[in-house]
Amino acid sequence: MKNIKVGIIGGAGYTAGELIRLLINHPEVHLDFVYSTSNAGNPISKVHQDLVGSLDIKFTDTVNPDVEVLFLCLGHGNSIKFLEANPFSKRTKIIDLGNDFRLENDKKSMGMEFVYGLPELQRETIKRAHQIANPGCFATAIQLALLPLANLGLLDKDVHVNAVTGATGAGTSLTATSHFPWRDNNFSYYKPFTHQHLGEIYQSVRQLQNDFTSEILFMPNRGNFSRGIFATVYTHFEGSIEEATSIYQTFYKTAKFTSVSEDVLHLKQVVNTNKCLLHLHKHNNKLLITSIIDNLLKGASGQALQNMNLMFGFEETTGLNLKANYF
Repeated sequence: MKNIKVGIIGGAGYTAGELIRLLINHPEVHLDFVYSTSNAGNPISKVHQDLVGSLDIKFTDTVNPDVEVLFLCLGHGNSIKFLEANPFSKRTKIIDLGNDFRLENDKKSMGMEFVYGLPELQRETIKRAHQIANPGCFATAIQLALLPLANLGLLDKDVHVNAVTGATGAGTSLTATSHFPWRDNNFSYYKPFTHQHLGEIYQSVRQLQNDFTSEILFMPNRGNFSRGIFATVYTHFEGSIEEATSIYQTFYKTAKFTSVSEDVLHLKQVVNTNKCLLHLHKHNNKLLITSIIDNLLKGASGQALQNMNLMFGFEETTGLNLKANYF
């Protein structure tokens, strides 16, 4: 018998679609409702067509306030508005996939206190949490590249980041840069040095290295592929590649989904998985860290489910043993 009832708010987007796919295959979960005002009454499989034959429930515009877990898949800035208008049971655990509660100044609201949900940084705190602020996708990839160095106080110079995300990172709403003719065979940057995920990256780095005063210079890019993030990060490091490898392997020795690879990485290794793979390269006094994730899974819905597993005492990998779309 499945033990916990789960609700999803904002069910029509990419992250919700991935979350539904994961939840209906989780052995401990009953998907109670998927809320979408624009699709109420429509079969979920009409929107998320990969679920044809797997799911026969419909979107709803009402909620069950007594579900054990509520996932918020709303546009950034909308989660707090929804919670203010729709109270839930005190026992309902909330996992927000937006950015409303990620920063220290925003984590306390309406008598709740959100915990930043990066398991590699806060596993034990997540286990005790009642509300989770799921990290951003770029933030996840970049933090996992930097935290082992921050943990030892080794970030003593500026950090340079160049990262490319797939088209799903822009969401389902059509924009000028998400049209197929524009995106295909094309490449561009956006929000140079000012991306909204920088706040949470600085916050986590300073949680481990509180004297970090250098800059994180982040250049986000749009790639002409559907999903995934490929981030290259480099900064000053005087040690050897062997020392760097030892630092990273030690930091992630208990991590369920983050691993250090000896080989140069490519994106197909992680697409459709909850993995983060890291590769290290030393050049003179610079350490280059490559970090790759699936933006919709480890960067969103997969990590949200990983957090749910921790909150309920399930094995952390439950429902997340996924094979990459390698071929």
